[in-house]
Amino acid sequence: MPTFVVETYGCQMNVHDSERITGLLLEAGYTQALADTQPDLVVFNTCAVRENADNKLYGNLSFLAPRKKSDPNFQIAVGGCMAQKDKDLIIKKAPYVDVVFGTHNIGSLPVLLERARVEEASQVEIKESLEHFPSTLPVKRDSAFSAWVSVSVGCNNTCTFCIVPTLRGIEKDRPAHEIMQEIRALVDQGVIEITLLGQNVNAYGVDFGDRLAFSKLLKECGKVDGLERVRFMSPHPRDFTDDVIEAMAETKNVMPHLHMPLQSGSDKILQSMRRSYRRDRYLGILEKVRDAIPHAAITTDIIVGFPGESDADFEQTIDLVKQANFSAAYTFQYSKRPGTPAATMPDQVTTEVMSERYNQLHKIQQEISKNENVKIIGNRVQLLVSSHEGRHDLDLNRVNGRSTDFRLTHFDNSAKRARPGDLVEVVVTEAFANHIVAGQPVSVKKTRGAEAHAAWMEDKGDQKILLGIPSLASLKTL
Repeated sequence: MPTFVVETYGCQMNVHDSERITGLLLEAGYTQALADTQPDLVVFNTCAVRENADNKLYGNLSFLAPRKKSDPNFQIAVGGCMAQKDKDLIIKKAPYVDVVFGTHNIGSLPVLLERARVEEASQVEIKESLEHFPSTLPVKRDSAFSAWVSVSVGCNNTCTFCIVPTLRGIEKDRPAHEIMQEIRALVDQGVIEITLLGQNVNAYGVDFGDRLAFSKLLKECGKVDGLERVRFMSPHPRDFTDDVIEAMAETKNVMPHLHMPLQSGSDKILQSMRRSYRRDRYLGILEKVRDAIPHAAITTDIIVGFPGESDADFEQTIDLVKQANFSAAYTFQYSKRPGTPAATMPDQVTTEVMSERYNQLHKIQQEISKNENVKIIGNRVQLLVSSHEGRHDLDLNRVNGRSTDFRLTHFDNSAKRARPGDLVEVVVTEAFANHIVAGQPVSVKKTRGAEAHAAWMEDKGDQKILLGIPSLASLKTL
């Protein structure tokens, strides 16, 4: 049976799409490649949000060119947002690529690979619109006890820096009964944590004219026995309504964590970005969330160096960050993307200025993050023990988990009481900007998720490396 590896760039939607790609290939008779082996197929699931993703793809394609030249049976496929955007350009730059497929036709990959093999010619198939909701495709999940569930695909926003709506199309929502059916099936398999996904997740319901649809969905999740944790990402401030805050506060298994992109603290830049809210609206949402859920942690995304951003605009972002007290902020330097309105705007910010602003913002946010973590030293927090996330400091017998409010936590498991998928309570002893540290578990709640993980690992036997999607970097012989 031919072996494969999937290399994923980009957002959580892409990660979930890679689980579908893996499921499709397994169903078609492929097997996942082990470390230190040469796969027969490498699939790149690409992102188009920032320029470095383009560079990374073409760098890796060049890296694989000698292998392709020496072994014609070795295949390379490129999918995802960049494939949707560049189409024939990928074949022009790397003519040895076998298959290019888009965001709307993931299900075609096995057929395209076989056609490329038989015809000995590159296959490019890019659908301009979604034919079937991707949830109908087989999935090989990256975890036995945590799962992604898509509530919608596409986006109706017109942010001037973003090309994703062009590539993934307008928003299409799944019927709520289909979503809940999938969630209940996952829980029956041992999943105890689900994350609801959408490009603009809280706009869910636009297809069928129900503005309360997302809050209703959260409340329905609260009725599922055995579902311990519910998360969602990413909402848009424009569509973030009081009924969602109410659902978060009142639904016991919806976690007290909100990731809500800010992008800029300047009203002028927000208007130029077409973000359809202003700083007062954003801060007002945070105030309402914290009033309803005092222990909630809030994280965000911020872009520095957007065209026309002055020193004064950047200072407004710094000011808002200090007011907001984000637990974490994922900061990015603006990346010019061809085909977006922002790419042709005047007053493009220089790389040097962007870098200075990025470093300044990062330093300030790191201090805030550490201070937010210091506040909970001595507190008891509940963790879902991770199977493979972050570091595993074996010398200190530490393993990892995520708190209810999504803080990465390293804790002492020297007594070997906790297993991946268990829910443990620990007392926080140390705090850093990007994680907290805790002692041995005060209590351990054994879960069906832990049992599912143990059974999964037992089934793997000596092939434990197959848990999750192996990365290209792990294949040392390439």
